[in-house]
Amino acid sequence: MTDLAIYDMDRTVTRRATYTPFLLHCALRKAPWRLLFLPFVALSMLAYLTKLIDRGRLKEINHRLLLGHTRHPAELKPLVDGFARATLVRNVRPGARAAIARDKAEGRRVVMATASYRFYAREIAEQLGFDDCIGTNSIKGLDERVHAKIDGENCYGPAKLRMVEDWLGKSGLTRGHVRFYSDHASDAPVFEWADEAVAVNPHDKLRKLAAARGWQVEDWG
Repeated sequence: MTDLAIYDMDRTVTRRATYTPFLLHCALRKAPWRLLFLPFVALSMLAYLTKLIDRGRLKEINHRLLLGHTRHPAELKPLVDGFARATLVRNVRPGARAAIARDKAEGRRVVMATASYRFYAREIAEQLGFDDCIGTNSIKGLDERVHAKIDGENCYGPAKLRMVEDWLGKSGLTRGHVRFYSDHASDAPVFEWADEAVAVNPHDKLRKLAAARGWQVEDWG
């Protein structure tokens, strides 16, 4: 049996969200003219807030606007590497580093489970010492180019639990004790599934839910 420590990324391991900053990082370095599309990015966010589109469609639209319809992995690699380095320097909570070190010292397999695109979250996870990364996948065409289209589900809410369970089933591991960390109530399905739930710098809704369920609350700075 394998004990697991599963971490959300945005605003749990990191102080701030990473998805839009990653797309802006890529646009600035690869095609600054794409910043002309920022008003359309704002409109897509308004469409999401008014429930005209879901979070997955929002990601696909903004990916296409700021990064392009398709990119070859060779083009993406230096952009991903640079963003990961910047994230580790400026956007990782001190408490996250301590928790990762503690979980690894306890012999746990340390796993990131994030709604962010796996093709860049994986690099951040690897540099932080994670063993595995579960995230939103992008479709790859026959030409191996990464498309602005989600492959499968957006790793958010109930879909995150389904993707964690699918990863566990395919990994060949036997589930031991599971500890789960997140800042957001959207991860309630994974919190409920875990043996030990830890709300990290929670927003109000999660703080109330944690109090009702008896979950731990931690401040990671």
